[in-house]
Amino acid sequence: MSIRIDCADKHARTMIKQLLLAGLDAADPETAIRRAVRVRNNRLRVGAREYDLSGFSRIVCIGAGKASGAMAGALERQLGARVEGGLVVATDGHAEKTKRIRLLEAQHPIPDRRSETAARRIVRLLESLSQRDLVLMVLSGGASSLLAAPAVGLTLKEKQLTTRLLFRSGATIQEINTVRKHLSGIKGGRLAGATIATVITLILSDVPGDDPATIGSGPMAPDSSTFADARRVLDAYGILNQVPSAVRRHVDRGVRGRIPDTPKPGEALFSRIHHHVIGNNRAVIECMAKRARALGLRPLILTTTLSGEARDMGKLFGNLAREMHVSGNPIKPPVCLLAGGELTVTVKGKGIGGRAQEFALAAAPSIDGLSRVFVAGCGTDG
Repeated sequence: MSIRIDCADKHARTMIKQLLLAGLDAADPETAIRRAVRVRNNRLRVGAREYDLSGFSRIVCIGAGKASGAMAGALERQLGARVEGGLVVATDGHAEKTKRIRLLEAQHPIPDRRSETAARRIVRLLESLSQRDLVLMVLSGGASSLLAAPAVGLTLKEKQLTTRLLFRSGATIQEINTVRKHLSGIKGGRLAGATIATVITLILSDVPGDDPATIGSGPMAPDSSTFADARRVLDAYGILNQVPSAVRRHVDRGVRGRIPDTPKPGEALFSRIHHHVIGNNRAVIECMAKRARALGLRPLILTTTLSGEARDMGKLFGNLAREMHVSGNPIKPPVCLLAGGELTVTVKGKGIGGRAQEFALAAAPSIDGLSRVFVAGCGTDG
């Protein structure tokens, strides 16, 4: 893996690179699958749970996400010929070679026609399965855009425009996905209704809290949000009157109860759905902390659920770094201050965003002029 770090201090550059690589290695999808999934004597073990494969007629794999291609390949290598086939959607340029599982590519972060086609094909595959079949679903960051099936009465173009507005608004990923779920025919647990097979989801989480209902907009997870929540998000960020009129009508009809809401916790269809988070932000941060100790640094993990505007968090971390450098509070150098989560950027004008870069740039003024103080921002989900 190649990482370019713009830092004149060669020793610091080497240390930063080692820290980032430790985190990225922890987020590696193949490593996560090998660590979490085991097969022995026709029994599938995922984490602490076992599944008797002799009770299933066939096993298929579906999925989506920026890491889903690598996850599907690793899963195929773990299970071998037990996997009969399937369909997984990865981002452009990330479809790996597989023997039985078919990999497609689509656009991220704005869905395209291929995203819609892939979603429809996965629905048809699920509908063809029986109660004696097992579905292994691989999910990672980016799945929301790679599987796009607009709700009845909406078009892909209308969803694309709404998604762009949400991304530029500064809304959190949870808020964005609340809207996505209520404009979709498969998100927010609706995909679970397409099959009577048993489903095991293997999740690489890219969101704080690791909630299966948020990751990939929760296609197989019960959804506690409502159409009213979706409307509040659009209104709160000032885009309710900017989204296409068909989207407003759809949400308003849902609020009035004229469209069924997403399936909720406790509904019977989720009794055969099993979720396993096999990798997350905490694992990344803890591996970086371990590496920091090996490098002679004192690691301080502030949080693994960081959220908020990237520029605000950058200023905060820059000020923390200055305080530690000057006073030794809250921890005396040499120190490695660590945090993970999902930040947001409110895009203005013709900007395109970039959370890690905005975080680092916002921290820079606070550490300007300080010797041997460095800031790095990195995304792990793609």
